[in-house]
Amino acid sequence: MRKIPLQRGYLIIHTIVYGAIALILITGLANWGSVNIRAGRDAALREQAFQIAEAGIEYYRWHLAHASTDYQDGAGAPGPYVHEYRDATGAVIGTFTLTITPPPVGSTLVIVVSEGVVTANPSITRRIEAKFAIPSIAKFAFVANSKMRFGAGTEVFGPIHSNDGIRFDGLAHNLVTSFKYSYDDPDHSGADEYGVHTHLSPSDPVPPVPPPPGTPPSRTDVFISGRQVSVPAVDWNGFTQDLSQMKTDAQTSGRYFAGSGALGYNIVLKTDDTFDLYTVTSLVSPQSNCYNSQNQSGWGTWSIASETLLGNYAFPANGLVFLEDNVWVEGTISSARLTIAAGRFPESSSTNANIIVNEDIRYTNYDGADVLGLIAQGNINVGLVSNDVLTIDAAIVAKNGRAGRYYYRYAFSKSCSPYHQRDTINLFGMIATKERYGFAYTDGNGYETRNIIYDGNLLYGPPPSFPLTSDQYQTISWREL
Repeated sequence: MRKIPLQRGYLIIHTIVYGAIALILITGLANWGSVNIRAGRDAALREQAFQIAEAGIEYYRWHLAHASTDYQDGAGAPGPYVHEYRDATGAVIGTFTLTITPPPVGSTLVIVVSEGVVTANPSITRRIEAKFAIPSIAKFAFVANSKMRFGAGTEVFGPIHSNDGIRFDGLAHNLVTSFKYSYDDPDHSGADEYGVHTHLSPSDPVPPVPPPPGTPPSRTDVFISGRQVSVPAVDWNGFTQDLSQMKTDAQTSGRYFAGSGALGYNIVLKTDDTFDLYTVTSLVSPQSNCYNSQNQSGWGTWSIASETLLGNYAFPANGLVFLEDNVWVEGTISSARLTIAAGRFPESSSTNANIIVNEDIRYTNYDGADVLGLIAQGNINVGLVSNDVLTIDAAIVAKNGRAGRYYYRYAFSKSCSPYHQRDTINLFGMIATKERYGFAYTDGNGYETRNIIYDGNLLYGPPPSFPLTSDQYQTISWREL
């Protein structure tokens, strides 16, 4: 019997085994290469989809710059809105789809979601959300067109600006700025002082003349976030919107009330989106020897003695209530956006309408759902008979006057006692005043403690018809979804 050598069998087996291994390796390498090529292609397509989505955001930002109130992408119909995206040769390489959420009443905040899709692989998409808004005057906790003094006991949370000078002897948590490099402080004799200065010990040095390069020294015990002088002025005339237009808007689709025929109106806000409206028929008479010792224009108690109910009214759809008379305001709102404006026409400094707050005005929600604006043609007053601890949740504007409280003569002979001195006023919102504001005086008259807390929700979600500081949208946030 013939014998077959064992070596030949081993060789065949080795050939088969190594061939199989080589085939597996080659197949694996081919698959690995294919996966990498596909992954690289998909990554490139994903980047392309992202760029297309980004182009959609940029397109709508451009669109808003030319049609600031068009939230339907020029289509005049509900979205989403699909746009082709072409390369440099004009070939369509993808699409972006815009979903636009218009701003709520009184706000300018627009939310846009852009979804980018590539034609080469429609399953690959990228989505970007951007928020655009026009900034309002409520970018400040406090803004004024005149000299300001914040005394000891005043604490302010939020930016402060004056087109004139500021003396600040309280505590400012945010930046304090002035248009002026230096000015003559009317409450202090001597040389001009920095546009933002303090007299808390140690008093600021006198700025060098001529300016610059003088810079106010650091005083973090007063100005926690610092202070700046010679900054651009706020266009006061530009932001104090024409009250006559607000009157027209209220007559068209809001709530409008002509002159009361009495002393003015009292609005009591309610949490069911309504308000009670009263006619004010008499005011509290000042006590004997309680008189206008400072010869202040418009002095009075500004406190209601009697009133007559006119009715209950729903908040209007456009959130604007206009009254052609003096107006007292109090009460609470819940999930409401409302502006109350007071003005008389034709406009005259002798007949300017005022808004008075002697009782609490409160929000139910402090997340931006509740927003109230008070715009007075003249002053925003706190009267004689006001809450000892007074809370005002609102953004307030004194277009031609000042926000503050009159001087009620010190109680030498119980002249204006016990209302001449009050404990605390808390304001959550912002203040804009043309003339010098003040809820207290250096001799203890007025509110001993003044807390002004800025409502950051106001910047891009101000009350209806509230003054804006620009006509251009700004990008507030940008993120990929």
